[in-house]
This record gives sequence, structure tokens and C-alpha cells, in this order.
Amino acid sequence: MKNDHERLFEFIQLEELKKPVLILALEGWIDSSGIARSVKDSLLLKAQSQTMVKFDTDKLLDHRARRPILSLNDGVVESLEWPSIELLKIEGLEGPDACILHGPEPDHEWKIFAQAMTNICHDLDVSLVVGLGAYPAAVPHTRPTRLSCTASSSEMAKKLDFVTASVKVPAGLQAVIENEVTLTGIPSIGLWAQVPHYLSTGPYPPAAVELLEGLRDISGIYCQDLQLDRKALNTRSHLDQLIGNNEEHLAMIEKLEIAYDQLTSADASLPSGDDLAEELQSFLRSQEES
Repeated sequence: MKNDHERLFEFIQLEELKKPVLILALEGWIDSSGIARSVKDSLLLKAQSQTMVKFDTDKLLDHRARRPILSLNDGVVESLEWPSIELLKIEGLEGPDACILHGPEPDHEWKIFAQAMTNICHDLDVSLVVGLGAYPAAVPHTRPTRLSCTASSSEMAKKLDFVTASVKVPAGLQAVIENEVTLTGIPSIGLWAQVPHYLSTGPYPPAAVELLEGLRDISGIYCQDLQLDRKALNTRSHLDQLIGNNEEHLAMIEKLEIAYDQLTSADASLPSGDDLAEELQSFLRSQEES
């Protein structure tokens, strides 16, 4: 009889890899502006991928919340596409061997799923686990995107040039996996892009570019995406044009810049994140509609 964790997945082909890096890119929590999803899409676009493990989504997902997609052509059913959770081998990128876990974040069996992934990590001799995510922060779009981290140890956190914090927050499944693998001796890190609070409901390519760079810095995996680079430049230019015509919003951006530049200053005065988001989102919408 199979163990509980073994009934959740099927090995399609367990590849011979040399101390690979495992990238976690599950959809659901927390990924402001879809930044981690953009990075995952960029990696898969530039790499060749091969499915190694498929997970049983009937046991893991609530299909009422994540329904299959029905494709119709003139009323005729052509296909029914079910959501999938897979572990892929990716190759063709610069850097070490790598694999990526992607798909929707499971609704059920979190502890068993994390144990299953930990066992798979040891089967593959994974050297590092990196979780990707993004969250809204009181930062301006006129400055480089900051990355923050959740590291498996204080030693690792000190080695990394990323923002750290001491807070209690609801955890996603990626954090559970990171914690589980750490307990068995595999180093892990959660890498998070800070997205301007007032832009966190739509695409923000500059943060995706920076998250890709952060992945390169800590793992050696390099994926140059010139199209994403161009989108980032165009986004910055477009936002500068929209906001540059309003003195009130320019003043608020300036306050964010001061706080960004003086991160350790207790005197930095910030506008309310909610107030800033409401005012600037309203302003940007009015500009787009005019």
C-alpha cells in the first residue's frame, strides 16, 4: 500500500540531475501583480521543459473554486482542460540544473504535499529551494524594485543583500515546503518583489525583471528576456507621463522616494498606503479613459 504522500503524485520520468535548484512558482499566494507568474512564464518560454512529476489535482484542488475550462466551437465540445500541478525539468538556461514546481496552490493536503515534495527533493539531490512571490509595498515606481527574502537560516539571510523583516503573516504553501525541506537539511529561500502599492492590481514588468535578477543572484540561473526588459522600460515611461501632469501626485511620489532613499530613517514621513493607492489608481484610470 502506498504512503499518503505517494498517492498524491505520479512519476512521469525522474531525470538524472546534478544538484538542481528547485524553483517554486505556485499560483495563489502571495503574488501581487502576477510577478512570480510572469517570471515562471519567462523561464518556461526560454527553456525546454519536461514533466517529471504530475500531482493528483482531484485530491489537491477544490474544482468548484478552480473549475476546468470547457472549449466550445459552435456549440460543440472540443476539449475539457483540467488545472494541473507539475514538477518540470527545465534546461537550456545558463547556470545549474533546475526544475520548477508550477500550477495552482493546492486547497487540501498541505502537510502531505510538503512531505511529498521534500522526499522528491532528496530523490533529486536538490541543492537549493527558491520560492518566488511579490507583495504590495509603499515604494515608488521611480526607484528600482526592492527584493525581500525569507531565508532558512540567519546565516543565509545575512549573506543575501535583500530586505528582511520581523513580522507574523499568513503563510502560503511555498513557505510550508521551504520550511519542511529546511528541517531535512536542504537550504531554502523565499524571494519577494515589492510592487508599488498603487500599481498592485495590474501588470508591473519592472518587478518581474528584478525578480529574475534576484533568482540569478542566489541560484546562478540566468534567463535574459529582452521582451520583458522592453515592457519594463515602457511601463516606467508611461507611468512617468501619466503622473507627471499632476503636482499633487508628484508630491506623494516624492515622499515615497524620500522614504525609499532613507529606509533606515525613523523621520521618513509616508502617506497612507491606502490613501495613496486610492488616489493614484483613480488618477491613472481617469487618464486611461480620457
